[in-house]
Amino acid sequence: MTVSADPHTDFPADFRGTVLRPGDERYDSARVLYQGRAADEGPALIARCADEDDVATVLRHASAHGIPVAVRGGGHGSDGYAMPGGALVVDLSEMKAITVDPETGVVRAQPGVLLGELDAATQEHGLAVPAGTVSSTGVAGLTLGGGIGHLMRRFGATVDNLLACEMVAMDGRRVRADEAENPELFWALRGGGGNFGVVTAFEYRAHPLGPDVVAGQLIFPFDQAGDVLAKLPAHMADAPRELGLLASIAPAPALPMLPPEAHGKPVLVLVPVYTGDLALADEVIESLAALGWPVANLVAKTPWLKANSMLDAIAPYGKRMNLRGGYLPDLSADTVDALLRHAATAPSNPGAASVINLWSMGGAISEDVAEDATAFSREGAAWLWEAVSMWDGPEQDAQYEESAKHITEAMRPHALAAGYTNLTDDLGEAWRRGVHGSEAKHRRLRAVKAAWDPANLLRFNKNIAPTTAE
Repeated sequence: MTVSADPHTDFPADFRGTVLRPGDERYDSARVLYQGRAADEGPALIARCADEDDVATVLRHASAHGIPVAVRGGGHGSDGYAMPGGALVVDLSEMKAITVDPETGVVRAQPGVLLGELDAATQEHGLAVPAGTVSSTGVAGLTLGGGIGHLMRRFGATVDNLLACEMVAMDGRRVRADEAENPELFWALRGGGGNFGVVTAFEYRAHPLGPDVVAGQLIFPFDQAGDVLAKLPAHMADAPRELGLLASIAPAPALPMLPPEAHGKPVLVLVPVYTGDLALADEVIESLAALGWPVANLVAKTPWLKANSMLDAIAPYGKRMNLRGGYLPDLSADTVDALLRHAATAPSNPGAASVINLWSMGGAISEDVAEDATAFSREGAAWLWEAVSMWDGPEQDAQYEESAKHITEAMRPHALAAGYTNLTDDLGEAWRRGVHGSEAKHRRLRAVKAAWDPANLLRFNKNIAPTTAE
C-alpha cells in the first residue's frame, strides 16, 4: 500500500465523528471496499461522519482549501472511487437511520444504509423499494446511478421511485431536492451519480410485496446456451411485468445433479424472480424452463429477503475485479455469439471467476418513464449486459484487464452509446459523454454540475465536468 503525506493537519477541530489516518488502529478496516484493488493505495484522511453537520464541516473545509473529496457510502462501486490514494474521504457508512411509514409507503434512508438493511426494514411492513440485488450494496451509490434489480420490470428503476433527496452542497448548505424544490438538481441526482453534492437522506416510494415470491435458478448445459438465449427476447416480450429475469453464463456450481467434470465449467443459469400472483407462478416458470432442457430446476417459493440476496454468493467483498457492461437494443445472433465466445475463452484461475450477465429490461423501467425525465438513461435498451471478473492476486491483473478489453471491443458494435453507469467501470471521457443518452442531457448535466460544484471537487466518480471546464 502507498499513501500520501497528510495534507490535512488543519482539519477542523469541530468535526465530531471519527478521523482516521494511515497508521491509526481502525484505518485499514475502514478503507476496505468491494473492489479489492482499492487496497493497493490508501487515502490521506478518512472523515467518518456522525451526522449531516459533520458532512457540512468536511465540505466547507474542502471548499476553502480547494481539496478534492471522495465519498464513501456502501463502498460497493467497482471502480473503487470511494477510497482513492492520498484523498480526503467523506465516510458516510455510519449514517444508517431508516424510517418506514406503512400508511404512505414512504421510506427514508441515510446514505450508509445497505440494501439488505433496507429490505429488512421495509419487509417488516410488507413493503419493498425497487433497488439492487446484492445485500452489501449501498443504497446511496445504487440510487444515484439509477438502480436496477429484480423489481425493475414491475416497478421501474430505483430513481423512478425516488421522491426526494436531502443534500449538503460543497459550501456546506443543506438543501432539499424534489419535483418542486431544486427540481433541476433532483433531475440530475436521478442517475448523475455523486457529482453534485453529498446526499444525506433519500426518500423512496415503496410498494407492497411479499413476504413470499417465487425465485431460484434454472441451469442449462453450455451447449444449450445459444438456443435458449435466442428464444429469450420473444419470451420476455410476452412475459408479465411481475417476472424479473437474469440470464447468467457462469461457472457451474458443485451440485449433485451435475457431473463432477462439469463443475467450474460454463453453464447458462436463468434466474427468475416472480412477484405476482403465486397461483400463476408454476405456469410462468414452466414456460421459461421449456425454452430448453434444464439439468436443474431450483426455483421455488421463497421469502423476498432470501430471493433478493441469492446473488450475494457471486459477489464476495474484497476480490480484485473489473466490470464492463452496457445496453443492448436486442439479443441478436451476433451479440450472443460474442458473449459465448468470451465465456468460453475467459481466464480461469483457482479462486477466480468470470461471469456474463444479461438483465431483461422492458415493462415499467422501459415504458413508464420518459427518457428525459431523469438523468438515468434507458431509451432503446431491451437488455443490459455485464461481464464481471474477480480474482485474488495483483499478478493476475494484466490477464484480466486484457480479457475485459477484448469483451468491451467485441460488444461495441452491438451496444448502445447509453448505459447504466453502476454496472461498468469508467470507460473514459467519450463514454461519459454518451452514457446518459443524448448530447442535450450531457449538456444539462454539465450545467447542473457547474451550478453546484463549479470547482469539480467531487471528481472521484464517473465524472461530469462543469460547463466552465474544458
